[in-house]
Amino acid sequence: MKDKLITTLVAISIAIGAFFMITHTSRAPEVRFMTLAGESIMASQLRGKVVLVNFWATSCSVCLREMPQLIATHRRFANQGLETIAVAMEYDPPNRVKAYADSKALPFKVALDANGLVARGFDDVRATPTTYLIDRRGEIVHRYLGEPDFAALHAQLARLLAQPG
Repeated sequence: MKDKLITTLVAISIAIGAFFMITHTSRAPEVRFMTLAGESIMASQLRGKVVLVNFWATSCSVCLREMPQLIATHRRFANQGLETIAVAMEYDPPNRVKAYADSKALPFKVALDANGLVARGFDDVRATPTTYLIDRRGEIVHRYLGEPDFAALHAQLARLLAQPG
């Protein structure tokens, strides 16, 4: 009887925690992305779009392994309104980031976080890859630590992009 009660309480606690994890959203920080192309983009300028912000580094093997899938995701959803920004970490040499972006012909914006302010704005990102999915209202709806489950990400993108702005 006692074991059954404990199991039930644990299950209820997990369900409540999952509910708050799923339903809790937070506003994306107001940061400035400085792209390799010389663009300065404030996060607020992206409202009205679904945005994928990927923190990565050229020295991160998981980042480099997931990059082809990130490219494919961008290509699949860009014409539906997806904006993708790959943010190179503060410690990543800009010449190395540019060389990689050029060699892979990255089809999305690549930003340099030279002073670490973008990473700090997004809950002080330190681990790469870390990816944020932001809805049209500028709310963070999901944070992926490590390589995302791209099938689940695609399903979520399809839902978000189908919603009116």
